[in-house]
Amino acid sequence: MASLALAVNLVTYFTEVMHMDVADASNALTNYMGTSYIVSVAIAVFADIFIGRYKSVIISACIEFMGLLLLTLQAHFPKLKPPPCNIFDPTAHCLKVDGGNAVFLYISLYLVAIGSAGIKASLPVHSADQFDEKDPQEARQMSSFFNWLLLSVCLGGAISLTLVVWVQNEKGWDWGFGTSTGAMLTALVVFLAGAPKYRMAIIQGTNALLEIIQVCVAAFRNWNLDLPEDPSELYEIDRVKESFEEVEFLPHKDKFRFLDKAAIQTCSTHTTSPSPWKLCRVTQVENAKTILGMIPIFCSTIIMSTCLAQLQTFSIQQGTTMNTRITHRFHIPPASLPIIPISFMIILIPLYDRVFVPFARRITGHITGITHFQRIGVGLVLSCISMATAAVVEVKRKSVARSHGMLDALPVLQPLPISVFWLSFQFFIFGIADMFTYVGLLEFFYSEAPNALKSISTSFLWCSMSLGYFLSTILVQIVNAATRNHTKSGGWLAGNNLNRNHVNLFYWLLCFLSFINFLNYLFWARWYEYKPQVVHDKEENGEA
Repeated sequence: MASLALAVNLVTYFTEVMHMDVADASNALTNYMGTSYIVSVAIAVFADIFIGRYKSVIISACIEFMGLLLLTLQAHFPKLKPPPCNIFDPTAHCLKVDGGNAVFLYISLYLVAIGSAGIKASLPVHSADQFDEKDPQEARQMSSFFNWLLLSVCLGGAISLTLVVWVQNEKGWDWGFGTSTGAMLTALVVFLAGAPKYRMAIIQGTNALLEIIQVCVAAFRNWNLDLPEDPSELYEIDRVKESFEEVEFLPHKDKFRFLDKAAIQTCSTHTTSPSPWKLCRVTQVENAKTILGMIPIFCSTIIMSTCLAQLQTFSIQQGTTMNTRITHRFHIPPASLPIIPISFMIILIPLYDRVFVPFARRITGHITGITHFQRIGVGLVLSCISMATAAVVEVKRKSVARSHGMLDALPVLQPLPISVFWLSFQFFIFGIADMFTYVGLLEFFYSEAPNALKSISTSFLWCSMSLGYFLSTILVQIVNAATRNHTKSGGWLAGNNLNRNHVNLFYWLLCFLSFINFLNYLFWARWYEYKPQVVHDKEENGEA
C-alpha cells in the first residue's frame, strides 16, 4: 500500500511536478526501482551475518518511513520544488528540478529504495522461517504461504492503486505521499505486534557467500591436480564427530566437475589443518554448484522485469493521452490501471491455492501442484504475449490520434477519443504472468538454496528485477541512439509527444527479446537438476 503507488505514479510526478522529460522521468523511475531491488542482496547478507531478518525488517521499515516523510515535505513546500508549469505545452519554459532540490528529491527517493530493499530481502524469508521444511504439513503450508504473500501484496496494491493514487491526483502529491507515510508507520506497528509469536532464525555469524568464493579460489589453485575417479576420496568432515550438531551434508553430483578440485586432498592436507582457501568440503562445493546452477534461471527472468518497467512508465504515459472517463463525473487515473490485473489476481490466487494446487497435486504428486519451472515458464510466455498486446494497442491509439488530427494534442487536457481501458489488456495479461513467475521464483530460490543462503537466494528474485529495470534504462538509451537519425522525433522514444514516437516498435522489440529469452529459459530449465533432499546426521541416526 505504501510503495506501489510510487512505482506506477512517480513518472507522472517527475514530469508534471519536477518537469523532467518523459524519457528522463522513465529512466529516473527505473533506476529507483532497480536500486530498490539490487540493494536487497547486500542487506540480505548483512542480516544473515549480523542482525538477523527480524531486526532487518524493523530497521528497513524505519528507513522507508523516513524517505516517504521527506518526499511528503518536498511535495508540500513550494520552495523545495520548481514553480508550476505544463511541460507538455511546447510554448512553456518550465524549470527542471535542480541544485539542492534535486539532491533533496534523490535522497528521499533512495531512502525509500533502501528501506524497500531491506523489507523485500528479509520479510519473505523471515515469514518462511515460521514453517519447518522437515514437517510435511508445514512444508505444504509454506508453499501456500508464498501464494498468500502475493495475495497480501495484491490487496495492499489495490488500495494503493485506488485510494493513494486518487489522493495524489485529486488532493495533492503531499497528501498522497503522506498517506503512504502513514501506511508505512502502520505496517511497522502491525509487524511489531506479532513479535511474541515469531520463530526467530539463528543469526548465521558467517558469510556463506565467502564460502562460495573460497570454493572458486581453491578450485583455481588446485587446477593442475587430477580428480580422483572415486568421488568418496574428496574431502568431507567426519559425520560421526559432527553428529551432535545440525551440520548439512550434501551428496556429490557430477555437474561442474571443475569445482570438485577444491575438495582434492593432498599429502599436506592429510597431516595439517587445511586452509579453506586451499581445501573445501564436498558439501561446500555442492553448495557452490547449486548457486552456479541457479544463475542461468536467474538470468532468464531479467527480460520479464524489463517488460514490467514499460508498464510502469510508457504505458502510464499512454494513459495520460487517452479518455479516462468512466462516468460523466468520474475519471480513472492512468496510474490506477494495474488495479485491473490485481483485481483478477485477488480472485485467482485463492482459487489457485485452494482448488488448482490440490487438484494438480493428486495428478502430479508434486507438493506445489506443478513444478517451480512450469510456473516460471507460464509467466515468461504470458509476458511475451503482454508486450505483443501492448504493441497492437499502441498502434490502435496512434491511429485514433492520426485520424482525428490530434497528433499534437496535449496529454490530459486534450484526451484522445479512445478509452484508457484499451490498456487494460496488456496489464491483465502481465498480471497473470506475474502471479505465476513471482511465486515460482520465490519458491525455487528458497527451496533450492543452501541453508546458509536462504535470504540471499530469495534476493535473487529482487536482483533479477533490479537488473531488468536497469536494462530498461540502457535499452531506452540504446534504442534512442540507434534510431536518432531515422525518425523525425530524434528516436523511437525521444521527446514528450508519444503520438509522434514509436513506442509500438519498442514493444515489438521487447516481445521478440522475450521470445528469445523463453527459448533460452527452456534450455536451462531442462538442464537444471533439482537439489537433493538435505540430509543431517541426526536424521540418519533416526533422531530427527
